[in-house]
Amino acid sequence: MDSKKTKVHFADNNLIYPTNPITVNLIGAGGTGSKVLTALMEMNHSLVELGHPGLQVRLWDDDIVTEANQGRQRFAECEVGLPKAVVLINRANRWSGTNWKAIVKKFERDSSEKILENMQSAIYMSCVDNVKSRFEIADIIDEIANSRRGYLSQPKYWIDFGNNKYAGQVLLSTVGKIRQPESEKYETISNLPFVTEEFGELLKQSETDDDTPSCSLAEALEKQDLYINSTLAQMGCSLLFSLFRNGLTENRGFFLNLKNFHSQPIKVA
Repeated sequence: MDSKKTKVHFADNNLIYPTNPITVNLIGAGGTGSKVLTALMEMNHSLVELGHPGLQVRLWDDDIVTEANQGRQRFAECEVGLPKAVVLINRANRWSGTNWKAIVKKFERDSSEKILENMQSAIYMSCVDNVKSRFEIADIIDEIANSRRGYLSQPKYWIDFGNNKYAGQVLLSTVGKIRQPESEKYETISNLPFVTEEFGELLKQSETDDDTPSCSLAEALEKQDLYINSTLAQMGCSLLFSLFRNGLTENRGFFLNLKNFHSQPIKVA
């Protein structure tokens, strides 16, 4: 009786054996993004200790720290009124001795509808709170990939984080097809579709009109559980780290419900 081969995705070789740090565009510095940056600090340190060049991160966010951000996000009282991206990147660079960059603006085309040079990156990680931004990110990544500017900065992966009050999901996508090795043991999958392609209609249906900033932590906690963002950040970054360490993955993400502590993997298919 023939048994089906396990479907896996092998990581792009340039992630595993790079000559320079892997460029990462982290989009969003709020509840999830601020926690993802902390995880990337830990990941970078670990990769360097293992002989890998590590990561070079740009953090995109045009928002400032408010009192409501304290507690649920990675900000202190003395940082209220400062740009989120600057606060977090300065802290990361002091801790790890890196030269990561803060970009105090939205991840979007400039006023002339041009793609900015610093939008090019090997890995994109989006931690945004609205559907419109996800579709715009998808368009920008596609445009950069099709322009074929700078091979080392060619987009390879997009990891999207999304959540509501108690539940959320993380999804890993490839930018186009990633060349896969021949394998007798596995069925290799070269293309992992964008979240906007695979779940586009669901995203549009789930969009809410209430994106008003919270005025207090208590009000913010009515919208999102205290630990949903940090749990998604840790699990999502674990998925990325497994690509670096193992060179392949059977799972391309997961659905998480923190209210009943249930997690469901999304298999490579």
